[in-house]
Amino acid sequence: MAQLYYRYSTMNAGKSIEVIKVAYNYEERGKKALVLTSALDNRYGIGKIISRIGIEKEAIIIDDETNILSIFLQENVKQKMDCVIIDECQFLKKHHVEELIEIVDSCNVPVLCYGLKNDFKNELFEGAYWLLVYADKIEEIKTICWCGRKATTNAKMIDGKIVKAGEQIQIGGNELYIPLCRKHYNDGRIAE
Repeated sequence: MAQLYYRYSTMNAGKSIEVIKVAYNYEERGKKALVLTSALDNRYGIGKIISRIGIEKEAIIIDDETNILSIFLQENVKQKMDCVIIDECQFLKKHHVEELIEIVDSCNVPVLCYGLKNDFKNELFEGAYWLLVYADKIEEIKTICWCGRKATTNAKMIDGKIVKAGEQIQIGGNELYIPLCRKHYNDGRIAE
């Protein structure tokens, strides 16, 4: 029986490499993975999932208006899809998650979603909220703070200081965000 998976973490935990690895595992066994990513994350080009260690994978881009179920059904006619894998799932909207549920429940195809849970203000993203509500399996991909504790927050840094106000979505990498444990996020300390 297919399930909806939500695998979340902070920045720099290896989510994109995990997406690429899972897609590769399916494809190596002769299976077809429908790989999707958000149009918002264009740091490395549009329609590409690129890990920080340099491995990349082409992906279909989705935006707020995209109907994922329609894309799945169109691609499934061309070639049977064995799974759906989504990177940057925090940017999904409620209707996207409902479409993923339909793929799982009506088409019996597993859907694996990878992304952040909370933003730099420690608030849930919309996609994270609905995945926490509906996912059959929720798993954390762990990484650590500079102190060695488990990182649970994505701190936004400007001029070497943590910022906790502003627009929720600002695309960036190591130059803008750092994973921190709760203690150092609350203290505002980004290093010893």
